Amino acid sequence: MSDLLDAFQPSPRGATPGKVGKVILILLWFGLCAGMVAAAVTDLRLATGAIGTPGTLTVVSCADLGSGRYDCRGFFTPDSGGPALPVAASPDSRAGQTFRAQLVPGGGRAVETGRDGLLVALLLPATGLTGIAFLPYVIVYWLGWRRRWIAVAVGCVITPAGLILMALGFAAL
Repeated sequence: MSDLLDAFQPSPRGATPGKVGKVILILLWFGLCAGMVAAAVTDLRLATGAIGTPGTLTVVSCADLGSGRYDCRGFFTPDSGGPALPVAASPDSRAGQTFRAQLVPGGGRAVETGRDGLLVALLLPATGLTGIAFLPYVIVYWLGWRRRWIAVAVGCVITPAGLILMALGFAAL
């Protein structure tokens, strides 16, 4: 246990974590941001129509769960015909709303398609992209490289791109 605590002790030249601590922090930072992107893959594939059953979703009800949380339910009508299926709708939906959607393989949930569905599905990956933008700078700083300005430039390009995607996604909600 003391070895683990020693990993987070400052190095002799300043108040930074030791080598093991730096590696742990970088892995945690990368894992968090990459996890956001990985978690959104299914919704992105649904929003683009790559997987799932195309159809129309009609939101029937949205129950207020408190603290700004909602549980929305609706009926999904497949384009291929057949009966309407009860599904969970996105919590940002409104009762009475009807839109194009894709049914998740296995049923139970439908995701909006089209421009708005894609922008909403990009919210989580955009957050991960924005979060990871300056990780290269931290790595090269800790390695002591002199050309850190390149990593800063990369971060200064990626951060606004991620913020724009996030703003578009929130506007599509």
